Amino acid sequence: MKPKITIEYCPKCNWLMRSAWMAQELLTTFVEELGEVSLRPSEVSGRFQVFLENEVIFDRKREGHFPEAKELKQIVRDLVCPEKSLGHSDKKAI
Repeated sequence: MKPKITIEYCPKCNWLMRSAWMAQELLTTFVEELGEVSLRPSEVSGRFQVFLENEVIFDRKREGHFPEAKELKQIVRDLVCPEKSLGHSDKKAI
């Protein structure tokens, strides 16, 4: 079974479009690796969290910002398929 990503967003903050765009980016990049990307309206105001299965892999409040698409793709890649190249979105070598 392929991994599932859930994006939980605050509907009162009008973050649906941002969440849908992030879901689209993940589905486009990980077409073979992910089984599902779903959107879930939060009952908690100001929440924007990304889950891999039931584990929070990004939390806007904890990180202090929204994830850039590149950042979120790198997090998902590192957890789901570390061997996958993200091309121009990949981390720069140190």
